[in-house]
Amino acid sequence: MRVTEGRVEFDAPDARDGASEGRGDDVFYNPTQELNRDVTVAVLRAYADREPRAETYLDAMTATGVRALRAAAEGWDATAADTDADAVALVRENAAHNDLDVTAVERDANALMHESTTVFDVVDIDPFGTPVPFADAAFANARDLVCVTATDTAPLCGAHFESGVRSYAAVPRNTDYHPEMGLRILLSAMVRTAARYDTAARPICSHVSRHYARTYLELDGRATRADDCIDELGYVHHCEDCLAREGEFGLIADPPADCPACGSDRLVTAGPLWLGAIRDRDFVAAVRRNLSGDMGEATRADRTLRTLEAELDEPTHYDQHRLCKEWTRSAPAMDDFLDDLRAAGFDASRAHYGGTTFKTDADVEEIRDATAD
Repeated sequence: MRVTEGRVEFDAPDARDGASEGRGDDVFYNPTQELNRDVTVAVLRAYADREPRAETYLDAMTATGVRALRAAAEGWDATAADTDADAVALVRENAAHNDLDVTAVERDANALMHESTTVFDVVDIDPFGTPVPFADAAFANARDLVCVTATDTAPLCGAHFESGVRSYAAVPRNTDYHPEMGLRILLSAMVRTAARYDTAARPICSHVSRHYARTYLELDGRATRADDCIDELGYVHHCEDCLAREGEFGLIADPPADCPACGSDRLVTAGPLWLGAIRDRDFVAAVRRNLSGDMGEATRADRTLRTLEAELDEPTHYDQHRLCKEWTRSAPAMDDFLDDLRAAGFDASRAHYGGTTFKTDADVEEIRDATAD
C-alpha cells in the first residue's frame, strides 16, 4: 500500500493500524513508530545546525527505507542497508518514486559499518529487539551521532530479569518507574560500549514512548570525555515497601542493608545505570522548533518534547497514583500536586514517561508531607 510520512510517499507492506511488531515473510513497516521517525527528522534538522559538517546518514536496518528516505528529503547523503534483497529492491523503488538519491545496499549492518571506507556522520540503529549486537560497530565507526531504538522493554525494565542481565550487562529492576529504568539501563550499556573505543557517548535527546526507548548520543573522540561519561554511571537502591530510592555514583555498589526511610529489608539495587541527564535541554528545544506540520505525530511529539525539555534531571521519576495508593489517599489534580511540592520549597516537574509521572528533589516522606490535605 502507498503511505505518506512527512515529505515522502512510499510503498510498504500492509500498514493497518494495530499491526504488531515482529519479523515476517514480508518487508516490515510499523506505522506506530511514526512518532519515533518524526522526532528523528526533527533531530536531524536540529543537528545539521549544531554540526554543519555532518552530511552522511546510515539507516542500518532499513526495511521499507522510510528513515533513509526521510533523511534524504532533508538533504542528508543517505545510505539504507538491509540483509533482505526484497527490502533493498523496495528502497530503490521508493527512492526513485520520490526522486531521491539513496544508496541502498544488501549488507549486514555490522559488516557494512566495519568494512565501509566511509565513516558515517550519523548512524541510526532501529532493530527488532535489542540494539546491543550493533552497538560496537556503530560506536567504532560513527563520527558524530548514534541514534538508538530498543523495543525489548521487558528485559530493559526488569520484567524479564535474566534476559535484561544477559543483554545489557547490568541489573534491571521492575519498579514503579520502569520506563525510566529501561532507558537508563540502555544508556548505561551504550555509554560503556562507546567508552571501549575511547569515545564519549552523551545523550542529547532521549524519550520513552509506547513500547520502545529511543536515544540520540553525541560522540566525542577524547578519552577524557569518555571517562567523564563513565563517572555518571552508578546504582539506584530501591525500597519495595515504602518506594524510597537513592542514587549512588560509581561502578562499585555499596547498598545499605535496610531501607534508610522505613527500615525494611526489601531493598533492591539496579545498575550500573546512567544517572546523568538524558538530554541536552537547549538541543531538545531546537528539536521541538524543527517539528513541522507535515508530520503526522507533530502534536504528540511537541507535547513529549516540551515535557522533556522542562523535566528535572533526577535519576528516577515517581508515579503520583502509585504513591497515593500506597498512602491510601485519593490523587488530586497533577498541577495542584506539583504546586504543593513547590510551595513546600522543592523543585518539581512533570515527567514525559506518563500522565501521572513527575520528578522532584523531595524524598518520599517529604512528598507525602508536602501534599497532605
